[in-house]
Amino acid sequence: MTRARPNGIVHVPRRFVAEEWGGTETVILELARQQQRAGSQPLILTSMALASCHAEKIGGVPVRRFSYSYPFLGLSRADRAALDRKGGNLLSLSLFCSLLTTSNVRLFHAHTLKRVGGAVRTAARLRRKPFVVSLHGGVFDVPAAESEELLKPIANKPEWGRLFGALLGSRRVLEDADQVICVGQSELDKAKAQLPHDRVAYLPNGVDCAKFATGDGAAFRHQHQIPSAAFLVLNISRLDRQKNQLLLLEAFARFRAQNPLAFLLLIGPETQPDYATQLREFISANQLGGCVRILPGLRNDDPNLVNAFHACDVFVLPSRHEPFGIVVLEAWSAGRPVIVNRVGGLQTLVRHGENGLFIHPTGDASADALAAQLGCVAASPSLGQRLGAAGRTEAESRYDWSRIARQLEQLYQAAEAHAAQRCGRNGA
Repeated sequence: MTRARPNGIVHVPRRFVAEEWGGTETVILELARQQQRAGSQPLILTSMALASCHAEKIGGVPVRRFSYSYPFLGLSRADRAALDRKGGNLLSLSLFCSLLTTSNVRLFHAHTLKRVGGAVRTAARLRRKPFVVSLHGGVFDVPAAESEELLKPIANKPEWGRLFGALLGSRRVLEDADQVICVGQSELDKAKAQLPHDRVAYLPNGVDCAKFATGDGAAFRHQHQIPSAAFLVLNISRLDRQKNQLLLLEAFARFRAQNPLAFLLLIGPETQPDYATQLREFISANQLGGCVRILPGLRNDDPNLVNAFHACDVFVLPSRHEPFGIVVLEAWSAGRPVIVNRVGGLQTLVRHGENGLFIHPTGDASADALAAQLGCVAASPSLGQRLGAAGRTEAESRYDWSRIARQLEQLYQAAEAHAAQRCGRNGA
């Protein structure tokens, strides 16, 4: 009797919770949903970081979480919280054991590197299974200043986890992967130049165009006491130095001096609380409290996420670096014009003057340039409508999740072919 071919796809992010949602979580969930529709059985295995329960379903996809630690001496509670929110190199032996024992595995898909990525790598090799890695946050295209910021909580802290990293091959995850996936063209170019193999591919993020096509912007404005006549500028992203909301605030202060009906809304979880404090101090010092509001991050299934896009007049993403920028696709799907920093994957996602507007990432004039671009959109409603319509067409024609999932399946098959060469037939 022929044994059925495994159809389980195991996604492994560093953390995965509905209350601390971001672009990576959206990508994993939407791909998993597409895989369910295609007859596969996706499963998300992750750590308990920021979570309150060990098992649940999010959007119909099963999620299992495991205990973990940060193998450094002298970490404070604040240090651990900072590592949970962003970049923490955690160790979870129970997660590794689950990777070794979970049944019906066709392929492992790691969405992180370091020790968790090493656990995926080692489990895949021991089980003779293919594994792929997606670079969501950037690896080769991250500014040095941001890398240093991530390391602050563990600076000068003795590390006792190096042995585990070595045993798991955490430094060889990308070299040993059967396929490396980059969400941005800039990251792809640098990965190809630095990795010792050619198993590197570009796969953009996607968007549920239908989900974002309609929303109640008027109700959202009423709920949050935003005047209907206000020119609303929106940013949805983590409150984080990478996302560069301080530049947006500086530009908005200049813009509002000429546009007294302007209003700014920042929505997102606080992954760097000290930076969020800096933003609030700027708002207070510049007497912007009446026209700038900061809201917590919204769950992916919260209708207000869609409504927020429909409430705004322009969406701004001024990131210092950005591998892709999935929120741009969401704004486009809602027909909204976007202004973005010309960095990372945004450089190829947006075409200046056609489906969005650019500002340049460096220089003392950046805030003035962004204020000027806001002024252009505010002064010309037809410009905003044209850019938003072009963005919607772009999202619908190139970035629908069903299209992205089909491309991912092709990469999975390429990974399986390489794994077959590497280790013979797949294990049980």
